Amino acid sequence: MTDRRAGEERDVRFRQYYLDCLSQASYLVADLDSRVAAVVDPRRDVQEYLDDAAAEGLEIRYVIETHFHADFLSGHLELAEATGAEIVYGAAAQPRFPIRRVRTGDRIALGDPETGVVLEFRETPGHTPESICIVVWERGADDVPYGVLTGDTLFVGDVGRPDLLASVGVTSEELARQLHASLHEQLLSLPDATRVFPGHGAGSACGKHLSTETVSTIGEQRSANYALQPMDVEDFVRVVTAGQPSTPSYFGFDAGLNKADRALMDTDPPRPMSLDEVLAAQADGALVLDTRDPSDFAAGHLAGSINVGVNGRYAEYVGSVVPPGTTIVLVSDPGTEREAKVRLARIGFDDVLGHLDGGAARLVERPEVARQASRLQVGTFDEVVGRHDVQVVDVRGPGEHALGSIPGAVAIPLAELRDAVDSLDLDRPIVAYCAGGYRSSVAASLLRALGAEDVSDLLGGYGAWAQAHAATDPAPQG
Repeated sequence: MTDRRAGEERDVRFRQYYLDCLSQASYLVADLDSRVAAVVDPRRDVQEYLDDAAAEGLEIRYVIETHFHADFLSGHLELAEATGAEIVYGAAAQPRFPIRRVRTGDRIALGDPETGVVLEFRETPGHTPESICIVVWERGADDVPYGVLTGDTLFVGDVGRPDLLASVGVTSEELARQLHASLHEQLLSLPDATRVFPGHGAGSACGKHLSTETVSTIGEQRSANYALQPMDVEDFVRVVTAGQPSTPSYFGFDAGLNKADRALMDTDPPRPMSLDEVLAAQADGALVLDTRDPSDFAAGHLAGSINVGVNGRYAEYVGSVVPPGTTIVLVSDPGTEREAKVRLARIGFDDVLGHLDGGAARLVERPEVARQASRLQVGTFDEVVGRHDVQVVDVRGPGEHALGSIPGAVAIPLAELRDAVDSLDLDRPIVAYCAGGYRSSVAASLLRALGAEDVSDLLGGYGAWAQAHAATDPAPQG
């Protein structure tokens, strides 16, 4: 779509692509006179960018990465292979493939340097050492930018966390100080009217207070963003490093892959496998990943399988509970197998052997390998916990747990559960809960796969429990 301002057709084509399942934004920017385009922070399945460019008669000449992403595998190699585009990173980046390095003040003109679209780069270390932001000028000679692509430096309502594994060799405190300088010297120096286009929105583990809004302005963030309020550097360091969500275990893996000259994405659908083939693969060490809704999984699933529903934050949670490099066999609702594979590829989980042909309905052929999962209503949960020596596990994030929890529950965020399993007694009953019931099904299936026999999860999660107990518990006195 062509943006308009005061009835005047703009000379820039600007498009935001937002993936809800990863809370990730990428961008296409083009000059409409020259038809030259750049794509910023592309996801790995790049066909949508190619299709849009072809439909508009655009030439994608540049692929620009704001930093080495940890939460997804970027599509710079795929897009460069498909278009011949030049890959652009900040000067501090050290990947294992050819790039064009840019420093603060460098410009790339997509059209005429004075009258056409210009991209201006600013080095903004803090989230990672090599982070950059990109100021988009509709016309190179304008006084106010069209906007700024802030990557993971500045979000709507938050700033990039400085403590991820992508920053090996630099402490979170050092990066936080760099982030403070980047924000105040490079971004808050822009006019208040400058629109902010971040790399992520609410739900991303790259920050703790991200808004559901995916566009803002420098002026709005200057007044409303907690991290941009007046404070000295040391207070800023304390504020931005405290209370960050648990880091999914695949983040370090993806950060490394994004620096590597890795294999391109396999776009073929997963091959169909018979039940006997799936069982043989499982016996050889493959993990069976059931991508159906938790209720369907509970009704019947292959013993030893892990449930992560494809309709939720599927890739992130798979990456939180499945070790990178694991060979995976999918059990999916018919027609969703390809999507399940694509979403895994977005985080670099490429070793998908195939999928169970016909889905879970095939389990009727071998009922002895099928299992059901226990899911408890709140009333039953209260009875079970009251009668038995039950371990209650809260798999929500630290920030969620701090706002309220079920008495006696041990807090183990889902991203830490596999490593913390030795802290639980797998011979005793376990009940897992989350906010609403999605993550708890993942957690319960993981615990069963790791050897626990008596595992349930709480239907409706903490929300259902809190609502039920708010209606029955006496009001506090005093």
